[in-house]
Amino acid sequence: AEPLYRRSLEIREKSLGKVHPDVAQSLNNLAELLTAQGRYADAEPLYRRALCIWEKGVGQNHPDFASSLNNLAHMLRAQGRMDEAKSHYERAISVWERGLGSSHPNVAIGLNNLAGLLNTQGRYTDAELLYRRVLVILEKSVGQDHPNYASALNNLARLLNVQGRYADAEPLYRRSLEIREKSLGKVHPDVAQSLNNLAELLTAQVSC
Repeated sequence: AEPLYRRSLEIREKSLGKVHPDVAQSLNNLAELLTAQGRYADAEPLYRRALCIWEKGVGQNHPDFASSLNNLAHMLRAQGRMDEAKSHYERAISVWERGLGSSHPNVAIGLNNLAGLLNTQGRYTDAELLYRRVLVILEKSVGQDHPNYASALNNLARLLNVQGRYADAEPLYRRSLEIREKSLGKVHPDVAQSLNNLAELLTAQVSC
């Protein structure tokens, strides 16, 4: 895949110019591949170049600029650069809120990402508030029977489970499982994840 991404980038740079939005998209795609391979030192300059192109082309208040911030934050988090990642997640959320409204699904994505970071830092109270806000947004934007809503339920349940709040987590896991079975089918990988999570919780309760 990497040679193809690099060829796409080269063609777009030559035909469209080095500051065209399509070039930024190619840079982002290549950077995501490198990030997935753990090649952070190679990915970071590409993410930052894409960010500069979006900033010059559409401005710092455009949703695409926010998406670029979010992507860079992912890579920083993967490296354990939590403070930098948090700052970029927060900025992306702010841009999406201004440009798309506080109830847009993109805002939910950003909040979910930030909540996940806070969760890994053990900041459970802050993370829980964000996960609950994600649920409110998704309930309004996609509805309570959507797979994304099920994923949000699952994320909140995992946070509660880690804290030993099993009675609070269990109904969320069960609801997430129900939604996934209905919307994705009973043999979908996400259903398997829900079953596994619920089984682990029940096992932990027995152990206690």
